[in-house]
Amino acid sequence: MDRINKTFVNEFILLGLSGYPKLEIIFFAVILVMYLVILIGNSVLIIASIFDSRLHTPMYFFLGNLSFLDICYTSSSVPSTLVSLISKKRNISFSGCAMQMFLGFAMGSTECFLLGMMAFDRYVAICNPLRYPVIMSKVVYVLMASVSWLSGGINSIVQTSLAMQLPFCENNIINHFLCEILAVLKLACADISLNVVTLAVSNMAFLVLPLLGIFFSYMLILYTILRMNSATGRRKAFSTCSAHLTVVIIFYGTIFFMYAKPKSQDLLGQDNLQAREGLFSMFYGVVTPMLNPIIYSLRNKDVKAAVKYLLSQKSVNQLRSK
Repeated sequence: MDRINKTFVNEFILLGLSGYPKLEIIFFAVILVMYLVILIGNSVLIIASIFDSRLHTPMYFFLGNLSFLDICYTSSSVPSTLVSLISKKRNISFSGCAMQMFLGFAMGSTECFLLGMMAFDRYVAICNPLRYPVIMSKVVYVLMASVSWLSGGINSIVQTSLAMQLPFCENNIINHFLCEILAVLKLACADISLNVVTLAVSNMAFLVLPLLGIFFSYMLILYTILRMNSATGRRKAFSTCSAHLTVVIIFYGTIFFMYAKPKSQDLLGQDNLQAREGLFSMFYGVVTPMLNPIIYSLRNKDVKAAVKYLLSQKSVNQLRSK
């Protein structure tokens, strides 16, 4: 035990696509383009929600938070991944791994709560339209967003602290692109029962409960819409929910696809399986944030009008400056 306790690692090695060197340049180009789209698309949504008075509503406030979260989430992992793909530098310090794990876990937990808050906002808007301004006042929706961020941060602090205080001995090779918590826990040379229990509790609180809230919100929304006499009213109600519902399906669908796999697969080609999971996890980390602004801008007239207005104002200002 004394020997094991003295062999803690001070850095980790992220394998990524080290076994597929020909693919690294391709994935570097693909991920770089997707990252730029994420930065531009989500930044435009944030600017539009701030400067266009028509978007000063709870729904667009939550959307602005979601866009900011997506930028933070991808910026915590994508730049280092791009560097490792192009420079072959695969080591990451112990503290750097802890920070990457904290940011990724915090952003993921916060997004689950934000999506649940957005579903509640749509429920109130459609099922209780007359009371909507009272229920979803500025104080309320700012508090809801603050609770999402705070709870996500606290959850991440707990999970990251428990994971990084484990002894990792001499095994420091992570078969992943990132310091993903499950990949890191596999390296621990100590009992991880406490980590497994806290992760299960975290999944219940941040995955299952928000998903149940979203489910029941949309059941009540659907019930209300079907009772509407006006076909125009039904179409308008559906259109206000379609973008959020699409994002929820993509977000939760990808998570369940990654983690709800049959256990028998773990027995066949463990290394290849982990490599595929890491690749899929990486794409999940960039595809979902990239699709969010595209979905909301394509399926929302207010956002498209706000973006066009901002672009026209920019053109006018450039002409005046000349």
